[in-house]
Amino acid sequence: MNEHAVAGTMDGVEDDAQGMSQIARVVNVFVAPTATFRDILRSTSWWLPFVLMTVAALGVTAVVQQKVGWEQVVETQIRMTPSMQSQMNGLEPAAQGQRIHLIAEIYQYSAFATPLIVLGFTALAALVFWVTFNFGLGARATYGQFFCLWMYCSLPRLLSSLVTVISLYFGSSPETFNLKEPVGTNLAYYLPDAPAWLRTFLGFGDVIGIWVLVLLIVGGAIVAKVRVSQAAAVVVGWWLLIIIVSVAATAAMS
Repeated sequence: MNEHAVAGTMDGVEDDAQGMSQIARVVNVFVAPTATFRDILRSTSWWLPFVLMTVAALGVTAVVQQKVGWEQVVETQIRMTPSMQSQMNGLEPAAQGQRIHLIAEIYQYSAFATPLIVLGFTALAALVFWVTFNFGLGARATYGQFFCLWMYCSLPRLLSSLVTVISLYFGSSPETFNLKEPVGTNLAYYLPDAPAWLRTFLGFGDVIGIWVLVLLIVGGAIVAKVRVSQAAAVVVGWWLLIIIVSVAATAAMS
């Protein structure tokens, strides 16, 4: 192997026998994602993305608890959700306070349980992709590869966590903080008075979410060894189905 070839190997993916480090994989998700996805074919280790997402989630939880408070989070959600407003209006003031306190505790415990929720959701998503790609497209990827792929493709969401923490520390009003749309990466953030079903629909047009979607398409094609167009059909197909179900459910409950 000549010097240029050696240099090229060191710049991107390390040689096939050694593979990439976990840190290199994480960095490459943002600068050279195909390198990370190819390395998943060698190793399905996913511990570092999970650690990073756990730290980010618990960091956001701690800041929300300190700067906003869970009861304020609940009150904001009630104000933005007609169905919750209707339920609360039918209660006596004392009962309203008890209900808000109870919901606030649920929000708090759920926030601290985010790492477990991430694991459960990743396990389900990986199962759906594994079945769809292998049985729908005849691929031969393993479940572990799809689990690892989902973990790495979710890393751009760390940016949302970072911006949330910064905004809460430097100027964001606790009274206007919306836990479901903490940062302005989608149109729903800018239309707080729009109907609930419309906000749900616009929420799927999130810049970070679309970034994750593109990574899943590219990564799915590499891991499953199928064409990009086939991977896009699977990923976008499931995404559109989730949008339809979510919007319909929101409209039904509004």
